[in-house]
Amino acid sequence: MAEDIILGVDPGTQIMGWAILKATPVKSELVTLDVLNLKKLPDQPAKLKQIFEFVTQIIDQYHPNILAIEAPFLGKSAQSMLKLGRAQGVVIASCIHKELEINEYSPRKIKMSVTGNGSAAKEQVAAMLQRMYPIPDDIKYLDATDALAVAVCHHLQNRVQLGSRQHFSGWEGFLSKNADRIIKK
Repeated sequence: MAEDIILGVDPGTQIMGWAILKATPVKSELVTLDVLNLKKLPDQPAKLKQIFEFVTQIIDQYHPNILAIEAPFLGKSAQSMLKLGRAQGVVIASCIHKELEINEYSPRKIKMSVTGNGSAAKEQVAAMLQRMYPIPDDIKYLDATDALAVAVCHHLQNRVQLGSRQHFSGWEGFLSKNADRIIKK
């Protein structure tokens, strides 16, 4: 059975979340997740350079074949959306350079895939992911779990596209048929 290594990214110019997920059509496993803190860098070009170099380093270390990244959304201002778009573009450029498959998902689709609610709060997404994967308790930023959510969204979308025809009436039905995917602490 083919295995994908998915790099999930929640782009940002202050904090960029990232996660690595190993996945087959029937299961997935969290490899690692963390954030890149860019707050101390002096300006936008320095942050973009750091993002490019860091993503390239992650690719060289973990050898993902797929990028799953959150699409830009209309934020508080045009200026912040422009900065976010630049950060996303640099991540994508790094992944294109390393020949990864590129997949982009809207924030709503990501939340819907993980929680069943497209309007879920970051905390709800993180709580659901903690039920699915052994996420360390010392994760300081929700950007890391947001990045994992993007990777999980891709994995779940890919499973559906591969012909998984199971239909569930809700999370209870899904969980009852996928008890082997729940990690109990």
